[in-house]
Amino acid sequence: MTRKVGIVGAGHVGADVAFSLVTQGVCDVIVLLDENEPKATSQALELRDMASLTASRVQVIANDYSELQDADVLVIAVGPKTLLREDRLEELAETRAAVRDVIPRVIASGFGGVILNITNPCDVITQIIQQTSGFPDTQVFGTGTSLDTARMKRVVGEFFGIDPKSVTGYVMGEHGESQFVAWSTVMLGGRPVAELAGDRDVDWAKMNDAVRGGGWEILKGKGWTSFGIATATVRLVDAILSDAHSVWPVSAWDEELGVYIGQPAVIGKKGIVQTLQPELTAYEGVAYHASARVIAAALKSEK
Repeated sequence: MTRKVGIVGAGHVGADVAFSLVTQGVCDVIVLLDENEPKATSQALELRDMASLTASRVQVIANDYSELQDADVLVIAVGPKTLLREDRLEELAETRAAVRDVIPRVIASGFGGVILNITNPCDVITQIIQQTSGFPDTQVFGTGTSLDTARMKRVVGEFFGIDPKSVTGYVMGEHGESQFVAWSTVMLGGRPVAELAGDRDVDWAKMNDAVRGGGWEILKGKGWTSFGIATATVRLVDAILSDAHSVWPVSAWDEELGVYIGQPAVIGKKGIVQTLQPELTAYEGVAYHASARVIAAALKSEK
């Protein structure tokens, strides 16, 4: 069966998602869409130029919404015109208008797969996409804190001198300024990091800031971020296509709080199989609810 992925947005992030899908052979067909059609055409052409050099054969189609009819996954990677913004919520007015233009065209194509959102502010835009599409909340989710969790693993791994792939745990809440590292979930070899730190003077707040500010540091240097989020997105696309039932920290619907928010969830071929709310400390629970209020306030102010 053909594995087909649509990508709306052929800028830095969308193009890197497409590049990673092609080089890793995750899917068979990519449909690349952008309001700037020559850009999408050029990106698709360059990806097709790679065909003789990659291990798998991936067909790349540009600028045809009708091709989404039988797509399994649609990645929303619409970006703002101005990239250098420290607070992702500042992008909302522009990206909200963009997705409200795109989603009706997606629905008109007959698309019935899973929508995976990258566009910032991720949690707010994911909710707008779900409301605009009318899809079940399990069929629409965002990359959420998946990239932030990867950054946390890097920071912790560097501090302890351990491969970040050996670090487990989650960053939760908004993919933005109110996110937090749920330190009670962070472990190395099954042991809590606080226990492994021993008598060392660890500034946990500073490490949390390093995680939250990691994206801004990259933005200041190169003007955008794309490698990390593209890699996280491809892992999530693969989880959907393979019905992996793997656990990822994504922006998923929280019924109690009434918002999409970063939390661990099981990902399968139809999207969110279930959310897995960890047992947080009292402080982390307060941080989670505070982050939800930030997301809800942004939604309310921009209606």
